[in-house]
Amino acid sequence: KLLPLVLQKLIAIEPQFESHISYVDGRMTGHDAIIATGSNNTSRYFEYYFKSVPNIIRKNRNSIAILDGNETDEQMQNLADDIFRYYGMGCRNVSKIYAPEGYDFHKFFKNIFKWKDIINDNRYANNYDYNKAVYLMSGANMLDNNFLLLKEDSGFSSPIGVLFQEPYSNIDSIKTMIASNREQFQCIVSNNLVEESIAFGQTQEPQLWDYADSIDTVDFLLTLR
Repeated sequence: KLLPLVLQKLIAIEPQFESHISYVDGRMTGHDAIIATGSNNTSRYFEYYFKSVPNIIRKNRNSIAILDGNETDEQMQNLADDIFRYYGMGCRNVSKIYAPEGYDFHKFFKNIFKWKDIINDNRYANNYDYNKAVYLMSGANMLDNNFLLLKEDSGFSSPIGVLFQEPYSNIDSIKTMIASNREQFQCIVSNNLVEESIAFGQTQEPQLWDYADSIDTVDFLLTLR
């Protein structure tokens, strides 16, 4: 329902768009190129069906943050925005943090407390309660502040109400991990600990030139001429 409404508003702003836009309910035919987004699973189907035309096919991506213990309170509060905005459901939301071995998470929990009211949303609370029950029954290693579960996990994609964390012994191990999994990440947040990292609080404030998956969509469209 949202996309047709957006198109209606766009055409209302500039009527000339109407002749360039068609909304298709079903299988598309006669296309010259494709831009599609979906999961890693659906991307396999997209790549098969649209292999004969130029395409940009987006897959699952997640964002991570790397801490070293020297972050300021302001930076940690900004990190909270990276985690909780849009309930953590976007690929630009931080879904996992890496912290040095023995890291004291007291400062982290103190500075994310400004988002405590998120638990008053029933849908968020239902996810939080469900995941908490599952983790408690499985004996998972986690910390809980009554609105976020901080779970030690090697995965990148944490469920709603959960933030994964993993300790590291030295920053070189993190750089190696990033190099091996670069296509898994949309944003990497740190205090300049690794290359291509962005500042705390900036994941959901991309610039016009911050293209998804670092693919220049405008350039892609221009090459179709």
